Amino acid sequence: MKTWFFLFFAIFLLSCQADEENVNSIKLAHSLGVNHPVHEAMVHMADLVAKKSEGKLKIEIYPSSQLGSEKQSLELLQIGSLGMTKVSAAVMENFSPDLKVLGYPYIFKDDAHRFNIYDGEIGKELLSGSEQFWLKGLTYFDAGNRSFYTKDTPIDSPKDLEGLKLRVMQSPTAIEMVKNFGGSPTPISWAELYTSLQQGVVDGAENNLPSFYTSKHYEVCKYFSKNEHTSIPDILVIGTLTWNKLSEQEKDWLMEAVEEATLLQRKLWQDAEREALREIEKAGVQVSYPDKSLFEEKAKPMLQSLKEKNGHLYELIQEIKNAE
Repeated sequence: MKTWFFLFFAIFLLSCQADEENVNSIKLAHSLGVNHPVHEAMVHMADLVAKKSEGKLKIEIYPSSQLGSEKQSLELLQIGSLGMTKVSAAVMENFSPDLKVLGYPYIFKDDAHRFNIYDGEIGKELLSGSEQFWLKGLTYFDAGNRSFYTKDTPIDSPKDLEGLKLRVMQSPTAIEMVKNFGGSPTPISWAELYTSLQQGVVDGAENNLPSFYTSKHYEVCKYFSKNEHTSIPDILVIGTLTWNKLSEQEKDWLMEAVEEATLLQRKLWQDAEREALREIEKAGVQVSYPDKSLFEEKAKPMLQSLKEKNGHLYELIQEIKNAE
């Protein structure tokens, strides 16, 4: 009942904002703050769209979950009451099951390999998998590499994870991964994690450096281990109902802006990572660089299990790992 009330309210709010005459306006909502590299890139995208179209096409951005959660934004896209949103690839698994491959550990050689996959044929096919659910992926925004951080002990090898309760996303893949590493996975919402760390509900968590810094989890966790087990991107999504209403010229303006914003976002992300590393070290966080091969070895049973359960996904991972 609560969800439907929210959807009704959001639809009412959006419908009350009439577009100017002869101007096509796309509403974009997301859950990030205004200082996040993804938001900054989307602002740049909106400026480019307005410039390229001479004001005929506009993008209005609603940050910080003003119009609801990632899941609620996707629902609004599906019924055409919202135009675009940004969600984690993990959330999009529900609409494009093959995206699960991006949650498996150590499938990329390095950042260049990762971006080649995102921008190449494999990445494009993964983005198109949700169109049957009225959701069209437009691009991948970089969300870096995820690593472990803990309150009381450094993580130099998987053995150090034994007996530790570690917060993970509500993802079967993430849960299985932490179990294979030797830890005890504990799904907790991001909004509740700071308090859970303070109160000892969990001993640590895993995420990228900028998220660790901007969430201020470094105030509680004084150990950050750059084992970089997974790289789960964000995805810019447009509802197919909105996309199909655009003219071919408007689609061209939008996609040109998306491509430029994607390149900018990746640069901004690198800057954010450097800043986060600098600031957490200044705050007294001990940053370690463990041997990644130790974690990769522990993850191998996941792939073997996948080979038996889902041969298609297993082959897709092999294709990704073997790609240049």
